Order: sequence, then C-alpha cells, then structure tokens
Amino acid sequence: MSNKLLAFLVGLLLLSALASYVYYRRTVARVPVDAWALVPDDAVFVIATRDHPTLVRHLKETQLWDNLTALPYFQQFEENAVLLDSLTSSRNNLLRFLGRKTVLVSVHVTGPGSFDLLYQVPLNSVREFRQVRGAAEALGRLPRFVVQTREFHNQVITDIREKGTGAGVTYFNYRNHLIASASPLLIEKVIARIEHEGQPSVAADFHNIDYQKLKGVDATLLVNYRQLPPFLNLFFRPELRPSMEMLTGLGKNGLLEMQLAGNKVVFNGFTNPETTRDALHLRLRGQVPQRLRMADILSMRTAVLLHLGIQQPATLRQPMPALPDAAANTALDSVAALLDGEVALCYLASASARQPPARIALAHTADARRMAVALGRLRRAAGGSPSFERVGPYQIYQVGIDEVPARLLGPLFRGFGAGVVVQAGSFVAFAQTSAELRPWLQDVVAGQVWARSPTQVAFLEEMQPLARLSVIMDAQNSWNVLLRALKEDRRAGLLRNETLFKRFPQLALQLVPPADSEQEKGAQYFTQLLLRHPAVNNVAQGAVAAEDGGTLTFRSALLTPPLLVNIANARTPGVLVQDSLRVLHYITPENVATWSDTLSGPVVGPVHRLPVADASGFLLASTNQLYLFDPQGRLAPHFPLNLPDSVQVSSLTPSPQSRGGATRLLVGGGGGNFFLFDTNGNAFPNWQPKRLEFSPAAPPHYLSVAGSDVIVVLLENGYIFAFDKQGGTYPGFPISVGARLHTAAFVEAGPTLQRTRLTVVTQQGERVQFNLSGYVLNRSRISTWSRGCTFRIIPDQEKRSYVVVRQEANGLLTLFDAAGRRVLERRFTTSGEKPVQFFDFGTGRRLFTITEPGPNQVYLYNSKGKQLGGRSYTSTTPAIGARFDTGTNSWILYRTEGRALRRTSVTAE
Repeated sequence: MSNKLLAFLVGLLLLSALASYVYYRRTVARVPVDAWALVPDDAVFVIATRDHPTLVRHLKETQLWDNLTALPYFQQFEENAVLLDSLTSSRNNLLRFLGRKTVLVSVHVTGPGSFDLLYQVPLNSVREFRQVRGAAEALGRLPRFVVQTREFHNQVITDIREKGTGAGVTYFNYRNHLIASASPLLIEKVIARIEHEGQPSVAADFHNIDYQKLKGVDATLLVNYRQLPPFLNLFFRPELRPSMEMLTGLGKNGLLEMQLAGNKVVFNGFTNPETTRDALHLRLRGQVPQRLRMADILSMRTAVLLHLGIQQPATLRQPMPALPDAAANTALDSVAALLDGEVALCYLASASARQPPARIALAHTADARRMAVALGRLRRAAGGSPSFERVGPYQIYQVGIDEVPARLLGPLFRGFGAGVVVQAGSFVAFAQTSAELRPWLQDVVAGQVWARSPTQVAFLEEMQPLARLSVIMDAQNSWNVLLRALKEDRRAGLLRNETLFKRFPQLALQLVPPADSEQEKGAQYFTQLLLRHPAVNNVAQGAVAAEDGGTLTFRSALLTPPLLVNIANARTPGVLVQDSLRVLHYITPENVATWSDTLSGPVVGPVHRLPVADASGFLLASTNQLYLFDPQGRLAPHFPLNLPDSVQVSSLTPSPQSRGGATRLLVGGGGGNFFLFDTNGNAFPNWQPKRLEFSPAAPPHYLSVAGSDVIVVLLENGYIFAFDKQGGTYPGFPISVGARLHTAAFVEAGPTLQRTRLTVVTQQGERVQFNLSGYVLNRSRISTWSRGCTFRIIPDQEKRSYVVVRQEANGLLTLFDAAGRRVLERRFTTSGEKPVQFFDFGTGRRLFTITEPGPNQVYLYNSKGKQLGGRSYTSTTPAIGARFDTGTNSWILYRTEGRALRRTSVTAE
C-alpha cells in the first residue's frame, strides 16, 4: 500500500470520527434525557429534588436535619461526603455539586429482605464529569477501596467497593447523566430500559405535571401503590399484608408535592384510582365522602385509626359462610342495613411491645334506637347471655357469633372472634374482649377524647374535612404498637431512629375523591400526607391580605421591631420578633414560625449575629441575661450568661469577629457602668464594672484596629473615651467636642488608629471628625440650632454612609445627607422624638423611614425626599425592616401592627 493511500485512509478515518463526534454532540447529546424514563418500573417511591441548598435550609428550620443526620444511613453518607471533600481539598463539595440540578432518587425492593436506592444526577459540564472521574481515581489510590470497570451491554460500568465489607457504589454515565446505586442489579435494569426505548415511564400518568415549578415546593414524591405492599412486607409481619393490600387498592400511583414549613411537613397531590378486579376503589366508587364525626368517642389512647368515610358500609361486605341459624343471618343483615356514614378500625396504645394492642371496630348508625333493638335480636338469635358489664352509662354484651365485624364490614375487620359489642350513642363498637373495650369506654366517660383536646382539634382542623380513606397515627401512642407489628430483625432499626420517628408525632394520610366527576375518565383522588408537630408557641398562621405579601398573627402583642436575618440561598430574609409574653419567635422566609423561646425579660437593643457551630447565630440581651441561639433556636454552650441582680442591661455590643479567642461582649449596665465578658463567661478585670461619671450618649462602639480592641464610649457631656480590653485609656483620650452629645458615631474603619475616623454631631449642630489617636480632624456646621433642638447621626443598614437628623420641639424634622445637603423637611403633629431609619441598596435605591410613635404611623421617603405610597403605614414599634426587590422594583416592608407581623410591598418611585 502506497504512503499516499495510507495517508488518505487515515485522514478519512479521522474525518469520520470527527463527523461522528459532531453528530453526537449536536444531535444525540443535545436531546435532554428523561430521567423518569430511566427509572425501573418496580420503583416504590421516586423523589425528585431541585433546589438543594434551600431544601437543606428548610430541613434545618423544621429541625429535621439533626434527626436525619443521626440516622446510620445518613451518617455513612456524611462520612463519604467528608472523604470526598478531603480528596478534593474543599468543603461542602457535594452540596455545591448538586446545586439546583434535578436529582431523582428511587427506592426499589431488590431481595426478600432488602431494598436499595437508585440516584440520577445530571452532569452539566466537562468539569463536573472530570470531578466524578477524579474522585473515582482518588478513591482507587486509597488502600481501603477497590475500583473496577466492566462493560455491560455496551455501557461502561464502574464499581467502587470497600475491602472487607464489600459496601460501595456502582455507576455509569449515560449522555451526561450520572446514574449510581449500591446495587449493581439496579444499574443493569436501567441499562436494559435504555436498550428498549419506548417503554412507559413510571411517571407517564403525570407527564404534564411539574410541581417544582411552584413556589415553596421542596421536592416531588411519586408513590407506586402497587409496589407498596412488597416494600412494607420487608418491615412488617406477614399477617398484616392482606390488610395493606386491601387499603392500597384505592390507588394505582400518585404524584405529590412536598413542602417543609415550620412545625409540619405537607405532601399534596393526586392519585390515580386502582382499576384492577376486586380493588377497593371499585367497591366504593360513586359514594360521597363523609366527615369524621367520631371525635367525641376517640380516646386519647388512640395509636392508629383507619377511617373510611363512606355512605354505605355494606358495600365492604364480602361473601362468608352463612350462619346455621336463619334468624341470626336475618338479624345480621338488619344490623348491616343500619350502618352508614363512617366505619373505622382503632388501635389503642399498649404498655409494651409484648402486649397486643386493643383493637376496636367502630361504625356509625343514623338510628341509634333501632340499632339497639337490632343488636338485641342478634344476641338472642345467637343464644347469647343477657348479662352485661357496665362502664358508666354503657353496657358491654357478649356477641356469641364469630367474626361479626368481618361479616358486617368485610375482611379488613377480621380477627375479632366471638367478641363483645357496646353501643355508645350513635356508634357501635366491637372488640375481642371486654378488657379491650373497658379502658376506651372509661376515657369516653371521663372526656379524655379527641374532641376535647386542643392539640387533636388543631390537628383535625388542618386535615381534609371530607375523605374516603384517612389513616391517622399518633407516634407517641403507636410506638409499642409498631414495635410489635415489625419483624424481629427490623425492631432495632426503629429503636435507633426513635427521635426521627417522634419528631412529628401526628400523621395523617387522606384520599379525597372528586366531588362530582368520579365516574369521568381521568378522575383522580386528591391526596394529602400531613406530618405535624403540635405548636409549642403562641403563633397562629394568618391569612394573606390583599395589600400584603404575608401576615402572621400572634396571640400576644409584639413588642420589638422586626429584626431581618439574612438567609443563604433565600430571596427574602428571616425575622426575629418578641411578644408581650417575652417569647422570642423566629419566622422563616416562607413566613412560618419555626421556633420560640421565652426570655427572662424584654429584648434590650438590637440582635447581633455571632458564629455558633459553623453557623450564624443570634446574640441578644434581656434585662439581666445574655442569650446566644443557633439558627434552630438552641442555646449555645455556656448560655444564657447571668448578670448580677443589681445590673439592668441598657446595651450589648460584641467585639468584631476574629479567628483567635472568644468573642468579647461589652454590656452597658445603666448609667455610666460597663461590664466586659467573653462568650465563655470569663469576666475581664477592671470591667466589673467600669464606671464613668456621666451617662453614655449612645451604645459604645467596639472596634478592632490592627489586632487590638478599641472600645469607644461617647458621653452626654461631650467627652469621648477610648479604652482597651484591660480597661486602660488610649493615648490622646478623653477628648471633648465642646457640646453635649445625643447620638452614636459614624465609624470609618482603617488599618491603624490614626487612619480610623469617627464622626459625631453635637447638639449645637456641629459635625466633628476625629481619629483614634485622639486628634480632632475636622469641624463643620450642619445646621443652625435652637433651644430644644436635637441632632442625631443615622447610619444605613450596612453602616457605609449616614444622614443627620435635626428635630425641633415644634415637630419640625429635617434630614441632611453626609455632604450637608437637605434631603427632606416635614412638620409633624406630635413633638416627641421620632425614630428615623436609613436604607441604602445602591444605585439610588435609598429609603428613609420616619416613625411617629403617638399615632403609630411610619412614613416612607425616597432619595429625593418624595413620600412613597401616598400614605403612611401602621407600625406599633419604633422601627421597621426593609429590603429592596429588584425583580418588582419595590420595597418590601416588615412591620408590626399589634399582634400581627406584616410584610408589605411598596413600589419604588
């Protein structure tokens, strides 16, 4: 072969390879992968998440994060994440990698006693693909791991296993889509689906629904009810499977949205009805759902309640061998005909897992008198004894016929034998023995029932009022019931996860049929799964008003202005407020109160941010204690710090954050007394207290210059002191500005004492600038002054600029900018001091607020001095919070109005 021909063939080969690559990138790779289509059809659950930083934040706000990280599975996951961080020399690498990608996690039964998870994560760039490959290569270099690759149906699979245990992960990359699982079998199932394109997706019935486009949705959950019994069979004893299969016969599959909010987790969505033969849905189709009216007879001992709200309970009956006595059959039919509205299976709490729980079948009747007669005929037909046991006004009789509840209400109510029966008003109750009915009746007589429990009533009010099926569980009461129902080898797992299980002690799953169109094609059940923790504070969720972005109503008046808390990955801030009962509340950006804590007194001064366990906590003071909370509302170690009984806190100023040593806390103790501590509770000498002759004009400034602490105290008599943390005075101090002071200073930080400058305004209208070397650098007059006139410096929220407020005794208030130019002037009816705030978000986005305490009104002005909104707004505290929304070009105001915390949008002009 000639060299020319060889070169031509090589060039043709390279050109073909380049064309194939371009075709793949431009045609094949650009077609988005349908992740749902790759999920094997035996998935029990599929969870889709997108905004992972927000999801993690919501998990922390609902205090689920700590419970989840305590699970052995998540601890192993966290260890692997830490290992990857160490290999890549970065922190939170996994969370940044997931970012805001759509990630699917599906749950599959992979064996007689096991299940596994399948993960799908998009790879959006070559860099991310290299990250995955680099992590695998780094693990392969570690002696404790074995990394191998193999080919399966033209796909290259990578196995990473730990020596000795065999635990690890198997993954492959399909069109820039990372698919991984601990089970190689699941990976092979995915590859088999790729080979046979066109198979229906597990989410085919919901192809046009994307809940994650909705605001506030944290995740999407797909439930395959047909696969649910085999999955539950991994955990529960085999005798419970028929009941589980019957209850799951209402639905085929369902798609739910998940929202984490405060004290609850809510799943809302729709379920497609099950249409297979003998499905429970076919038996109940067309019946109007009924209310739960048995709250008056449901004991507070109730652990699990299976409630069916149906018009005709007789439709649940299935053929059973006839009784030998025709009269008994007739009496049984008479009792069945009188049942209507609702039936339920109730399990009561048991003292231990070794003791079987009391099991009671409840059914409603519209005609209590006729039902009493029918039950009497049934007992006589069965030859039962006329004797009875009395509990209060109720009489317990022997039935004398086997499985009466199952004969009346179907196989779900099997297992009662020749039990006992009692009629309580318009309800009939069956149990296996009178010992099971006795404690239930005693609670009914004593009024220990759901209808009289504020906690249960609040829970019922959050549930759907009309439902065909309701499964309600109390985690506290059902603990021993679940332990008994679990297989022996699964009980240890429940015991290890007790904290997580009891985090939300109230659970309700409900299926609600469509109101009028159940017979139509495509009709679906509305489905709600509610996990709730009873509210431990005095917050009630308020309705959203027309003018407001959101309103949260409290049971007590709010005393403190709303403190806005910046939250990572959230467009809106969180809020801290305190009510008149001295309870501090934290409200999330979603306007939900997640935690509360009662303080020893009202909050003094602003709330500061300090690091607590790698997070930003809240430092605040009451009249005689200092508190440091983490973002979940837990007190930091050593807190609260207790001050002497004679000290009444007037201010709290923390030192700037530094890498070494604990943060110092400067406490104003009233008058000219100051105390200095650190966050470990150590008291500094010469500060117990530090006494000055005159009262401070404003809270002191705590600065750090070239690694040294500088505490600047401005006194009302015009003297200014600068101290170190040992209590010594810096050279050049004290200095006098020659007139009284009524305001704090504006600080311009510098690298040295000489280049750090502070600006004050005296009560004679003179602006004085000095440095920390004790030299006065500049004096200039802002405005003329008169008797009764006051001047204050107001910095912006970031303390980058300031304005000067001049207020006269006749109600005239004037604002000057830092250059001395008049911004606005307004005369008010009242003459008292009016709090002024200054917000500056750059590029002309300036907001000035003036609060008039007498009429409780706040006025808004823009940078040109023009009033915004054309009106004032009610505010019952001396300050508000504000943020600028660039998307809507509007100001978002956070203000208190009596018991309400309001969020209002005002268009910027």
